[in-house]
Amino acid sequence: MADIDVPDYEELAERARDRFGRRVALVTALYAVLLAITSLGGNNAGKEMMLSQQQASNTWAYYQSKVMREHTYRIEALKTKALLAERGESMTSRARQEYDGLLALAEKESARFALEKKEIEAQAKQLEAARDVAMRKDPYFDFAEAFLQIAIVLSSIAILSNSLAVFGISAASAACGTLLMINGYTLLFALPFLG
Repeated sequence: MADIDVPDYEELAERARDRFGRRVALVTALYAVLLAITSLGGNNAGKEMMLSQQQASNTWAYYQSKVMREHTYRIEALKTKALLAERGESMTSRARQEYDGLLALAEKESARFALEKKEIEAQAKQLEAARDVAMRKDPYFDFAEAFLQIAIVLSSIAILSNSLAVFGISAASAACGTLLMINGYTLLFALPFLG
């Protein structure tokens, strides 16, 4: 009969631990990739939020300048109407024509600025809506990053301690982080404590 070489139990246990460690290390690398994707989404949401806010502020300032010009022309039209009512009968026809022309111009310009103001207001509200969406996304990315960082730390501890239980907690943390990251991109659901 041929000799059968039976491996030592400790040697088999060591190989199993090495296999566990390699697999957990690969999963940890996946966690790191997910963390990078989450960080990218969070940075983009933050930039989009700031840019939209800045653009909305600029647009509202432009809106305000249109309002001021509209009111200036409206006041000029009212003054001209009052002047015509007071002195209209005593004016020469040429002077009357000039004041009528000024009145028509002031009313036309006032109406133009009122129309432009409405277009600018719609644009500013769109920018504010984009800012609000980015603001709703941002906390999901923040919490996702935290969960994924915790998952990476716990996964490293699982490798060092060869603990399947710690790795399970790490996987649960990574699952939460991944779900929050996906929601940060899509806003499929809203968590009340994240606004």
